[in-house]
Amino acid sequence: MSKPLILVTNDDGITAPGLRSLVSFMKDLGDVFVVAPDSPQSGMGHAITLDSTLYSKRIKIGSEASDTKEYSCSGTPADCVKLALRELLPRRPDICISGINHGSNSSINVIYSGTMSAAIEAGIEGVPAIGFSLCDYNWDADFSHTEDFIKKIVNEALAHKIPKDVVLNVNIPNLKKEELKGIKICRQAKANWKEKFDKRTNPMGKDYYWLTGEFELLDKGEDTDEWALSNGYISIVPTQFDLTAHHAIQDINNWSLNE
Repeated sequence: MSKPLILVTNDDGITAPGLRSLVSFMKDLGDVFVVAPDSPQSGMGHAITLDSTLYSKRIKIGSEASDTKEYSCSGTPADCVKLALRELLPRRPDICISGINHGSNSSINVIYSGTMSAAIEAGIEGVPAIGFSLCDYNWDADFSHTEDFIKKIVNEALAHKIPKDVVLNVNIPNLKKEELKGIKICRQAKANWKEKFDKRTNPMGKDYYWLTGEFELLDKGEDTDEWALSNGYISIVPTQFDLTAHHAIQDINNWSLNE
């Protein structure tokens, strides 16, 4: 039987150490095909390119060049997946793996994440997908200890199939391998960012702003991704892209909207 075709993408850019590690890990599981941004696209969410052209080119990086097809793309993470599925891939992939992100995409961060938006774009197209993130923002982060866990999760997803219309959001705490306690299936913690803007003035007298803020956890549950990460576990949150608040439909139906 042919090996599974694995589409690999990310939001930190095609040269990011996290993606290079992921490409190396996935080569042991199947045929790897990479389509990733040509520059960092963190925090882009599910943005897509509508008012300008997209460019893509075949590239070769490191030791993977001989047996891995890789393309850089001028667009967003979601653009990368769209272009891969419509133009670049030789056939439909068996799974899409996004990451490994440099930094957490747990709780509310999933909304802003380009890593997860790439995975979600694949999910929308009916392709099983997983986003991986390591809770270490350092560009030179060590990803080697994540290999066994990532391979196990991907192998299980290939064997058992991810439920329809669900994408897995996997976050790995910044701990040594021997300190990791295992894997927990979780819900997304309720959290927010207490944001403010650092206002400054440039030499020309024009005001500019830097967005800053502090992460605020509003959830004390022990079944959340934040609890798992704080207690030494890898978190997996099954994430859906149907944003309907089903529990609110009946309440709003009681409004006098058609009177």
